[in-house]
Amino acid sequence: MTEQQPERPVLTVVRGEPDDVELAALVAVVTAAASAGSATHARPTRSAWADPSRSVRQPMSGGGWRSSFAPR
Repeated sequence: MTEQQPERPVLTVVRGEPDDVELAALVAVVTAAASAGSATHARPTRSAWADPSRSVRQPMSGGGWRSSFAPR
């Protein structure tokens, strides 16, 4: 049979003496932060209309003004 080793504490108080309420608040904040960090946040895709590269003008090739209205 294997002997179970005691688990390491998740939080350690380094300085001061927090009371039960302060320690409970700390545990609640750390738990909420840990659960929020594990959720995947998908970045919304940017529409082509909002793409900043649309404001950069494409250079005209060859035909000058004749090709400026040509479909690309």
